[in-house]
Amino acid sequence: MDKMLYLAMTGAKHIDLQQATTANNLSNANTNAFKADLASFRALPVVGPGAPTRTYVVDNTIGHDMSQGSLMHTGSPSDFALGSPGFFAVQASDGNEAYTRDGGYVLDANGMMRTRSGLPIMGDGGPITVPTGYQVQLGQDGSVIGVPLNGTDRTPQLLGQIKLVNPGNKEVYKGPDGLFRMNNGDTATADTNVKLVPETLEASNVNAVESLVQMISHGRQYDLNIKLMQNADQNDQKATQLLSMG
Repeated sequence: MDKMLYLAMTGAKHIDLQQATTANNLSNANTNAFKADLASFRALPVVGPGAPTRTYVVDNTIGHDMSQGSLMHTGSPSDFALGSPGFFAVQASDGNEAYTRDGGYVLDANGMMRTRSGLPIMGDGGPITVPTGYQVQLGQDGSVIGVPLNGTDRTPQLLGQIKLVNPGNKEVYKGPDGLFRMNNGDTATADTNVKLVPETLEASNVNAVESLVQMISHGRQYDLNIKLMQNADQNDQKATQLLSMG
């Protein structure tokens, strides 16, 4: 069978994979603090007898765009964003510590601070709990201050401090649940340089226009590879006809 058919088939398959990455980015253009996935093609030489000149092109996820999304002031005391590189810590569904920039919290029935997706927000001593009858105020250093709403003593109390970390972009990876984790499986150390911005949310860093242009480009590349496969099939048919005439 024509070698061109294999090359075009592989190209179409991996363009389709890259299209899926771009489509996922575009679908999260309105997801708070979403970080776009980055994909690239790389050459993969074919190794084996009789194939020293063939090279496939395959899709390869090379990381994530960690640039900061725009900060949107909401005025809601339960919203917060990060105004510097880094993450805040949460307890993932597997019980281990993970990291995100998708700020904002809710209090569950026990007063535990959770992200809006339901994950406990980790403090310096574990998940942070707010006693009933306290109003929460957040500090730029991640401190969680509780102010009693009733009684004569309304002295603010420190209830905990949200764990803020900045392990470096190359030290983390993004899992299928959208949370970041350390490459070496350890937990990141707290970093006092990471600053929290109360009453604010971070927007997605996906550029919708750029993603649309990429999708159009991927579509054209996919069509080109399909045409190459059709040409290979036509060449094969014509060769068969010529041989049958002999």
